[in-house]
Parts: sequence; C-alpha cells; structure tokens
Amino acid sequence: MGVTTTQEYTSCIPAPRLFKAVVLESEKVLPKAMPEAFKCIEVEGDVRVTKLPEGGEFKYMKHRTDVLDINNYFCKYTLFEGDVLGDKVESVVHEVKYEASGNGCVVKATNHYHPKPGVVLNHEEINAGEAKAMGLYKAVEEYLLANPTVCA
Repeated sequence: MGVTTTQEYTSCIPAPRLFKAVVLESEKVLPKAMPEAFKCIEVEGDVRVTKLPEGGEFKYMKHRTDVLDINNYFCKYTLFEGDVLGDKVESVVHEVKYEASGNGCVVKATNHYHPKPGVVLNHEEINAGEAKAMGLYKAVEEYLLANPTVCA
C-alpha cells in the first residue's frame, strides 16, 4: 500500500525566486547551494539526472517532470530511478506549490510513495528522508540570501 505525506516550509524568499531556483534552474543552483548533497544535475528533455557526491550513501537519481505550471508556481515530478529508491520503493510522485506569504512564501509539498509489489512502507524511514529533503529549502534560501542576484 502506498503512503502519502505532506510537508510545508516557510521561506523569506518570494515564491517566484525560490521556484526559479529550486525548479527552473535547479541544475545551476542546487550544486552550488548544497555541494555536499549534489555533484551535478543534467537535464535531458523532461528528465533531470542528479549525480550525488562520491563516497556518499547514494550515487544518482532520475526525476521526470510531469506538470510544470510556471504562472502558478506549481510542479509535479516523479522520482522513477536511482539507488535512493532502495529495494522497497518503485517511485515517488511529488506535487509542490509555492504560495506567496508576506514578503516570502510557503512551500507546500505532497509526496506519493509507490512501493514495489508486496512491500509495506515504513513511515519512520520516509519521515527521515523527507526531513533531509526539507533541508534543501533552507540551504537554497541561505544561498539566495548570500547571492542576491541569483534567480532575481
């Protein structure tokens, strides 16, 4: 049976800029904002191949963009390949909306975990992975604050 989770992150960065940094220009921003987590991101059409630093727990992952609504700061993408999925998860569908809030924004994410046949997913493992993923927003926020012309 699949597992669906929701997360929220409040940022001081306006929605258009954070969306641009994390979604539209992730291949440029993420390796600079989090070099310890991202070696490089290669764009192949609607697929992003993320290579992770050598010596880490994982080597790569592939995401496919399913929906990209630039005007409403929304994206839906699927993690469909990579050792990060482990032996239990077939794919993860992420739906992420960036909403204006004061001078910044709120990032609302819904994640749909699809297990491999016969597997029951463990909520604790999923929660630990999602906590790491939310750290991405904090790192990008800090990078954008330190580099005011990036994605401005």
